[in-house]
Amino acid sequence: MTVRYIKRGKTVEQKADADAQVQEVVRGILADISQRKDEAVRELSLKFDNWNPDDFKLSPAQVQQVIDGLPEQAIADIKFAQEQVRNFARAQRAALKDIEVETLPGVVLGHKNIPVNRVGCYVPGGRYPMVASAHMSVVTAKAAGVKRIIACTPPINGELPAATIAAMRFGGADEIYILGGVQALAAMAYGALGIEAVDMIVGPGNAYVAEAKRQLFGLVGIDLLAGPTEVLVVADETTDVEMCAVDLLGQAEHGPTSPAVLLTTSRALAESIEAEIGRQLESLPTADLAGVAWRDYGEVILVDSDDEMVQVADEIASEHVEILTRDPNFFLENMSNYGALFLGPETNVAYGDKVIGTNHTLPTRKAGRYTGGLWVGKFIKTVTYQRVTEAASVVIGEYGSRLCDLEGFMGHKEQCDLRVRRYGGGVT
Repeated sequence: MTVRYIKRGKTVEQKADADAQVQEVVRGILADISQRKDEAVRELSLKFDNWNPDDFKLSPAQVQQVIDGLPEQAIADIKFAQEQVRNFARAQRAALKDIEVETLPGVVLGHKNIPVNRVGCYVPGGRYPMVASAHMSVVTAKAAGVKRIIACTPPINGELPAATIAAMRFGGADEIYILGGVQALAAMAYGALGIEAVDMIVGPGNAYVAEAKRQLFGLVGIDLLAGPTEVLVVADETTDVEMCAVDLLGQAEHGPTSPAVLLTTSRALAESIEAEIGRQLESLPTADLAGVAWRDYGEVILVDSDDEMVQVADEIASEHVEILTRDPNFFLENMSNYGALFLGPETNVAYGDKVIGTNHTLPTRKAGRYTGGLWVGKFIKTVTYQRVTEAASVVIGEYGSRLCDLEGFMGHKEQCDLRVRRYGGGVT
C-alpha cells in the first residue's frame, strides 16, 4: 500500500508533550478538590470562569426565568432535536432485553438490564454554548431510566447559557449547576457544593475534561474518553472540493487542537484542498480557531484505491467519518473502526452533532478501535443471576469440586462439596 501525506499535522512526540502537561495540571486540580471540596471548587471556578455565585445550583424559579427569556423558535427547535434523540434512544433501549434460560435441567441463568442510579452529565461551554450536548447526555440518560441526573455547564462570559439550561431542563435533568471544567467533574465525582456524589460521569469536553474523566475512572464510571473532536472526510474524484473544505472546517472550528483529515484517491482533490480551505477561512467567522486547527492538526492523505482508504481509515479510527464517494455503502460494509459514519453528501457531521438523533458523544484518539459512542446501553448495567434446583446442584457441585481441586482452591471446593453432601443425600 502506498500512502502519501500531502499535508501532516503535529508529530506524535509533540502531541505526547502536550498530553503530559495536561495530565499534570489535572492531577493537581483533582487532588486539591478531593481534599478541600467546596473551597477548592469555588477558587477554581473564579480563576477559570470568573464565576463565584452564592449558590452554583439553579433553583426551579431561576430555570423557568431563563426559559421564559428564550424566543419561542429556539424552544421549539430544542424540543424538536430532543425528540429525535429521544426516539432513537428509546428504540435502542427496547433492543436491550432481559433474558432467562435453563441451560441444564434445573439450572436457570439470567441477566437483567439495570440503569445506573445517579449520573452526572457534563455539558461543555467555553466559547460556544454546547446546547446539543445536553440532548445527547441528559435525554439519553433519561431514556435509559436513570433515577437522578445532575447536569453541569459553565457560564459563557459571565452569563447564564440560557439555551443550554433550557435543554437540560427539557431533557429531564433533576439538578442544574453552573459550573465548568475539571472542577465540575470533580464536584460531581467527589461530592461538593451540595451535590451527592454520582455513580457515573458522561459528556464531551476539551483535553482537560477528557483527562479528568480518565483520572476519575474507577471512583466513578465514565462513558468514554471524548476529547477534542475529530473528523475524517473520505472522498474520491466524484467529490467537490468546496464540500470537503466546508466539512473539514466545520469540525476544526471546535478548537485549535481538533484534527481534520482528508483521505482521498483523487490527486486533484488532495492538491486543491489547501487553497480552497484558505479561501473559505477568509470569510469564516470562526477562522481564528479553525485556521489554527487546520494548520497544526490538519492532514491530507492520498492513496490508490477504495480498499486502501478503508485500511487507512480504520488505522485512523476517527470520531466522525464522512463518506463522500460514489459508493458509500462499501465503507459501511467494510470499515470497523469509527465513532459514527455519515454516508453520502446529503448528510454531514453537523446533522449528527445537533439534530438528527444519533448521539454526538463519540470515541476520539483511536478509541473507536474498542468502543462505540454514548448510547442508552452506557447507562445500563447488565447483571447476571442464577437459580438451581437441589438435583442440579449435585450435578454442578461434583464438576465444580473437581475443578476447584484442579486449581487448588480448597475453600471453593468445600462450597461445592457441602451442596453435594446436603442435596445428594449424604451427611452434612
